[in-house]
Amino acid sequence: MRYRRDDVVARAIEVLDAHGLEALSMRRLAGDLGVQPGALYHHFTNKDALLAAIADEILRRGRRPAEIMAWDAEVHLLCLGLRDAMRRHRDGALLIGRVSRSDAEGLERPLRAALERAGAEERLACVGARTLVRFVLAHEDDEDGDFALGLGLLLDGLRARLA
Repeated sequence: MRYRRDDVVARAIEVLDAHGLEALSMRRLAGDLGVQPGALYHHFTNKDALLAAIADEILRRGRRPAEIMAWDAEVHLLCLGLRDAMRRHRDGALLIGRVSRSDAEGLERPLRAALERAGAEERLACVGARTLVRFVLAHEDDEDGDFALGLGLLLDGLRARLA
């Protein structure tokens, strides 16, 4: 049977949820799909490319619908969406944290865009987005109230800089 890229990613997420990130290998995934490991390289050049695709799909599933709203409400929802996406899957934060070190731009881009729409100059938008992503990655396991308080403190600081 021939699998599409989306099928491989979906099955990889199932393996991740069942066995964790350290147990996810090209060989294991190929075995679960009933194909030779080399067949996966048709879709992914290496394991890092597969992990990046898994992280992208997890984040895509966690995105909240786009609405026209104030920049700070948008940033708040983006951060909650990232946290929710990571928490929805076993080792989700570990995977996204690992992938984001090589592609932090992908996580930061929507936050940076919201800050720029609010009037932030480029440096503030970049540093603000990076700080927000790092906060979410580092505090994924915090109690909901503690996470909300920390995120609120960051947003208060950004609001003050933009005022």
